[in-house]
Amino acid sequence: MEHLMQHAVTTIRERFWEPLTLDDLAQSVMVSKYHFLRVFSRVTGVTPGRFLSAVRLQEAKRLLLSTSLNVADVSARVGYSSTGSFTRRFTESVGLSPTQYRKLSLGACSETREPALSEAASAASVPVPVARSTGSVTGVLRTTGAELSNAYVGAFDGAILQGIPASWSNASAPGHFTLARIPTGTWYIHAVAQGRHPDSATDLDLTLLMATVGPVQVEGDTGRPLNITLSPMDWTRPPILSALMGIDPQPTAA
Repeated sequence: MEHLMQHAVTTIRERFWEPLTLDDLAQSVMVSKYHFLRVFSRVTGVTPGRFLSAVRLQEAKRLLLSTSLNVADVSARVGYSSTGSFTRRFTESVGLSPTQYRKLSLGACSETREPALSEAASAASVPVPVARSTGSVTGVLRTTGAELSNAYVGAFDGAILQGIPASWSNASAPGHFTLARIPTGTWYIHAVAQGRHPDSATDLDLTLLMATVGPVQVEGDTGRPLNITLSPMDWTRPPILSALMGIDPQPTAA
């Protein structure tokens, strides 16, 4: 069934601007929609609808950086019929409004990613949830052979790396990390980095690496340390949407 799910993901990536439904995707791989939903969610970690939404918003991020299209045109290009709905979903998922994202990302092109990350976090308009009690998560980052400079680790509320982390930290890989003051509850721990793989054609080739662990229950004191291994993105992973983790598409000529 995995090759059928890969075909469905390809369909989403190639036809994301269309009003694709669960029935459409199930029919594209010739299985029942209930079986398709169950297997797709198991293979990718998210539902087909959430995967489709992530692909649309990732394309919107690219268009905001690489074209002069206004927000309404970008919204239409990625399959939204309402600019207002697009703006709300983009802001929730990326952590910045489309206008903020374009301004901050383009302004950071000639700067290091650290200032851009801090500035984006300050500009984010969606508040971090407030809880009566907090906990922390510790762990060890490992890699599958890539040489890394920095990694970002954060606690997010879902399996897609989107929105504002409840807690985030810079880390080294391999190395230890600590996420402090996480509100009590259920979270997903996402780690992302750009590294050089030994098999890269040149020393300049960077590979996007990531890992997700969860759901993780955070309650009181630090629990058992997590072992997280970063590996290259593959077809099963939905796009990274949060602009607050220092990993984003780079602008190109319009």
